[in-house]
Amino acid sequence: MAANPAAPAASRDLLIDGRPLRVFDGLLPNIAEYVQGLARAPFTRTEIARPETAEYKHWATEIKLEALVRQPIFELTRQVVAGFCTPGMGYRPYRAYTNVASYGDMLFTHTDCLPDQHDLTALWYLCERWDLEWGGETMFYDAQDEVACAVTPRPGRLVVFDGAIKHVGRPPNRICYAPRYTFAIKFERAAAP
Repeated sequence: MAANPAAPAASRDLLIDGRPLRVFDGLLPNIAEYVQGLARAPFTRTEIARPETAEYKHWATEIKLEALVRQPIFELTRQVVAGFCTPGMGYRPYRAYTNVASYGDMLFTHTDCLPDQHDLTALWYLCERWDLEWGGETMFYDAQDEVACAVTPRPGRLVVFDGAIKHVGRPPNRICYAPRYTFAIKFERAAAP
């Protein structure tokens, strides 16, 4: 993906240990369609945060890349990710999946890539509504394992970040009966065409 000067503007833009994290709101008009589709999706308890927590699997469903690139949500994501590109260097997707978490699930801190890879993760919150009291935030940590940023689920919110930033999605609180869907698209650095 080449640089795009018309990439959407972020509602939050910060660096964590020199690594970018940007939050975008209001990009996805048809959230209800995605939520309804996910309610029928075949989730399996196969995803792990990191090798030493492998006995604690959580729910996920994979999306094939050839199907992903035909979806309108991918075009929106591509436009945002283009804002992270530099001359001669872009990004290409290599994995896409949706996680679902509910009260009582155990999720662990992790990174999505090694520090020198500079991959990007695009994480969509797919919910029709979300109450602050429901919890479910994604916590991002600095190199000293201090919370550097918390991103609250909101309908159609997108957060794009360097995959080497340690993070964790917190499960919803006990008063929340809605599933916490997060749709992740992982991008690796690639030479721009």
